[in-house]
Amino acid sequence: MAPETQGQDDIVIRIRGLRNAFGSHVVHDALDLDVRRGEVLGVVGGSGTGKSVLLRSIAGLQRPVAGSINVLGTDVMTADEDTRTALEARWGVMFQDGALFSSLTVRENVEVPMRQVRGLSPSIRSQLADLKISMAGLPWLAGDKYPSELSGGMRKRAGLARALALDPEIVFLDEPTAGLDPIGATAFDTLIRGLSRSMGLTVFLVTHDLDTLHAVCDRIAVLAEKKVLVTGTMQEMLNVDHPWVHEYFHGPRARAAMDAVTRDED
Repeated sequence: MAPETQGQDDIVIRIRGLRNAFGSHVVHDALDLDVRRGEVLGVVGGSGTGKSVLLRSIAGLQRPVAGSINVLGTDVMTADEDTRTALEARWGVMFQDGALFSSLTVRENVEVPMRQVRGLSPSIRSQLADLKISMAGLPWLAGDKYPSELSGGMRKRAGLARALALDPEIVFLDEPTAGLDPIGATAFDTLIRGLSRSMGLTVFLVTHDLDTLHAVCDRIAVLAEKKVLVTGTMQEMLNVDHPWVHEYFHGPRARAAMDAVTRDED
């Protein structure tokens, strides 16, 4: 299914003809995708379909072989260094397990992106970091702790706090609920949804968690056959006639996730 036609102002990420390959192994070929301003887009796909590779390509961490990636009006692949630096300040990335610097405290980790901002004093950086830590749902004492002193869920929240450090317009989340227990995952889903609404964030969310898709995502993009096979709402996914898509969204886990949402609504 081709990306829907949207006004230019509504699209904050536009990908056309993307090709990613590692040697002779082609991960993406002729991949197209639009991400709309203010939406939470969930990206799903089977193992090896390149969900994280796609995220890294958009964020400039993986150089595609071909194609174009336009983010917030800037061509990521042709922008000069100054333009790229300015653009990167407009998005935040949360990697799996937070990817924190082990030798820095949580507060110091959150301050890392802020060091790029000229004229920001250490005391202001510290106060802003504490604010982001609080926004991510961590207790204020967490700022003085090192990553090794945190639980897995707390490390993810610390990683989210760092992603929010510069008040980004777009946040990239790579498997944010992976490894969390059901209660922790539900709490993280609620946090993401609340932040996206209160801050007007566009969220690009790579996940395999069906509960997250139901609870958080406005639309879903399915990676299969080296491209974005289909995009749409959860309800639209239920009507897609493709073996993998049908099994994923009609299987036992999908039914359990849907039943949980129905109970919450009741």
